[in-house]
Amino acid sequence: MKILVINAGSSSLKYQLIDMDTEEMIAKGNCERIGIQGGIFSHKTADGRKKDLQVEMASHTDAFKLVTAALTDKQVGVIKDLSEVTAIGHRVAQGGAIFSKSLFINDDVIEGIKSLIPLAPLHNGPELQGILASREIFGKDVPECVVFDTAFHSTMPKKAYMFAIPYEYYEKYKIRRYGFHGTSHRYVSARCAQLMHQPLEDINMVTCHIGNGSSLAAIHGGEVIDTSMGLTPLDGFMMGTRSGSLDPSVVTFIMEKEGLTPEQMDEILNKKSGLLGISGFSDDRDVTKAEIEGNKRAILAHEMLSYQIIKFIGSYAAAMNGLDCIVFTAGLGENQTHLRYSICRGLKFFGVKIDPVLNDKMIHGREGKISAFDSKVAVYVVPTNEELVIARDTKEIVEKLTYASTEDKTVVDLEDI
Repeated sequence: MKILVINAGSSSLKYQLIDMDTEEMIAKGNCERIGIQGGIFSHKTADGRKKDLQVEMASHTDAFKLVTAALTDKQVGVIKDLSEVTAIGHRVAQGGAIFSKSLFINDDVIEGIKSLIPLAPLHNGPELQGILASREIFGKDVPECVVFDTAFHSTMPKKAYMFAIPYEYYEKYKIRRYGFHGTSHRYVSARCAQLMHQPLEDINMVTCHIGNGSSLAAIHGGEVIDTSMGLTPLDGFMMGTRSGSLDPSVVTFIMEKEGLTPEQMDEILNKKSGLLGISGFSDDRDVTKAEIEGNKRAILAHEMLSYQIIKFIGSYAAAMNGLDCIVFTAGLGENQTHLRYSICRGLKFFGVKIDPVLNDKMIHGREGKISAFDSKVAVYVVPTNEELVIARDTKEIVEKLTYASTEDKTVVDLEDI
């Protein structure tokens, strides 16, 4: 079984073709600047063959045509024809209160995703375009499934996901905490439990997805009980260009003083704040370089980031009544050794002790334990693999559909999948 995993953005389309017999990527690529002049297409196979093009892509449908052409290309292709693609799995950011698990895509699911666009206009809209374009290219005979980023967080209790605003806004607009990066948190938590040789249900774990976009999740009894992102990915701690949590009056104060519209304020909080707002650099590598050179704002930015993450981990440890394990993942979590060290040093009250030698070794895709032998809390680095989670869910759904249609000859109830 070969499954094509799609992650569509407003002007991009990332893909991976995964062989589910080995669970290994056999080809991957990216379509950039869709609908914008100067389009770029890149394709790479597991054995190192590449194809890079500068090509205009007016729509996601045009992007899919490039993807399918590359997959079957004589020089860089990995399949003879598209019939070798068993199924397609899509990532969608916002499942709202409607979707709490991965599903086979039918017209009702598409309408549900469309209804959630107001909650995540920058994500659900483009991701829906990707689904519709995929259906147009592959046809309805190829099963397509969707995995929601919010689904893993759907176990949060109401006391954790509600905001203390008039209840009518929750009833009218479903304003609440949803959380994001759920597919990543789900993968690394399960993988870390395997590395620890313990059931996930027996571990109080905080998973730290730290990249340009970042979030933490508190996992107790195998389920998420709290997470740092909220209604949108803006909530939580500071990120590359996002502010994270702040006093709501800061927003109204700046808007009044500067005469800003909601759209302009949204732009500031999402794209001009965080590490960029404090240090002047959005890429952490640049922040690190500036910090080494003695730049006081860069030093402050890293101090703020570590401090905020430490506070979240501490609060989650209290919420779970204990802490057994911390997991670092994503770009910074997997590679920024100084950030991991700083965070763990700030948690020594909990008995967290990091091994500096192991910490320095655990970069560039390596996974493993970085805590010292006498640390009371285990600390791991686990590279995330969201695409594999999407492929696994898609495989499971398709196999259930195939079994149901073969054995029962009845319509499959999506609630049973």
